[in-house]
Amino acid sequence: MGHMPNVHNGGSEGLRVAARVPQELVHKRDSTEVLLTDWTTHGRNRHTIHASWPRHHSFYQSRNHRFDPLLFVETVRQTFPLLSHVAYGVPFGSHLVWDDFAFEVEPQVMSAPSARADVVLDATCADVRTRKDRLVSMTMYAEVRLNGRHVGSARTRFTNHSSAVYRRLRGGHDLAGALRRALPPPPPLQPVTVGHRHRENVVLADTGRPGHWQLRADLDHAVLFDHPVDHAPGMLLLEAVRQAAHADSPGTDRMVTGMSVSFDGWVELDAPAWVSITPSRGNTLRAVVEQEQSTRLTAEVTVEPVPIRADRHPADHEQTPDRRRSAALHSSVFP
Repeated sequence: MGHMPNVHNGGSEGLRVAARVPQELVHKRDSTEVLLTDWTTHGRNRHTIHASWPRHHSFYQSRNHRFDPLLFVETVRQTFPLLSHVAYGVPFGSHLVWDDFAFEVEPQVMSAPSARADVVLDATCADVRTRKDRLVSMTMYAEVRLNGRHVGSARTRFTNHSSAVYRRLRGGHDLAGALRRALPPPPPLQPVTVGHRHRENVVLADTGRPGHWQLRADLDHAVLFDHPVDHAPGMLLLEAVRQAAHADSPGTDRMVTGMSVSFDGWVELDAPAWVSITPSRGNTLRAVVEQEQSTRLTAEVTVEPVPIRADRHPADHEQTPDRRRSAALHSSVFP
């Protein structure tokens, strides 16, 4: 697929593309995993992106009749490459590296309806930096509505690198070598302890130590490894943090509603990585991912109690105020 028109510099204010977003624009190979449907650009740095959430997803599964918060995160993640390509002229083959990402969701509004859910993201891009008409970095803020109600917010800062620069950043970690040297995944935890139903969706393995697990990177996983990568994908690491929070305090009445994550380096596929959880303050946990005696990720994870209830339409629930809470999350290269 060729280079997309540069909507950002092309003066196409108000442009609406009314077709389902091609998978290339959100860095997915499987078209059925594309959540975004269309977008509108308003002026220079404001955009509206539409998405549709399935009630049942093979990986981001509803729990206690509420959408998975990582489905929210994946929707926002797909927005980054989309806007980079269609609004800021980033050519295919470039590598987007997350510097900063934040999300928080409202558990009451995450109720799953009886049909597909309409999602709208109002995105504002700031501190957009370019060099020779090429995007270098930007910060994006998004307010998200689910079936007309504010459901959460997100913030990210990311950089853009050419293939040559990315290869220099990665050193000797080329794709072929990374796949050849990748470790086989160890046996998974019981799915119920991490908020899943199926063993293949578990990304943690037991170590015999409370609050400490080994990361499982299953390169055959159809969603987390939609296409080959030379490192552990960002969404895999976020899922590991979420599952660790559940494993630390199992129960069906708890939900991860936000994260604040700092990525200090890539997590490689050819060496064991370790995920640990310790109490922090209030309803917040601290997570760490380590590899080869080096901290690769630190995180704060917000976990809130949610009532177990019968499945009802979101409109049947009490209205919750729009809380504009913020967190800071750093992630690695897009999967």
